[in-house]
Amino acid sequence: MPRGDGDGGRQRPSRNVLGGRLELCSAKPVTGFFRNGCCDTAAEDVGSHTVCTVMTAEFLAFSKANGNDLSTPMPQWGFPGLQAGDRWCLCAPRWQEALAAGKAPRVVLRATHEGALSFCSLEDLKRHAVDLS
Repeated sequence: MPRGDGDGGRQRPSRNVLGGRLELCSAKPVTGFFRNGCCDTAAEDVGSHTVCTVMTAEFLAFSKANGNDLSTPMPQWGFPGLQAGDRWCLCAPRWQEALAAGKAPRVVLRATHEGALSFCSLEDLKRHAVDLS
């Protein structure tokens, strides 16, 4: 979601952790707090769904064991369940928790919202990046 930052009410695009325009994380499955495919955030996003990740079987098992089952489909919520290789906007604190446990999934920096930096260091995110050349 674009936001205004004291700029006379004009909207500006959200930024990624590299300082560029926030890119799409995933449209299939559709992800993001706003379910618009982007890891955008706002004050009501208390979980900070800001880190665009590439799911791994290891991370999905870790998340399920820690109370957040992302692999089981929930059709009543329109959630297909995630598989290894899917991209997903993950809560920044959960990514940080997975990092501490040695289970952090890979990160798409250009699709990771700058708000993730409130919970994660850029250096850690870069070490897990799939989109650095």
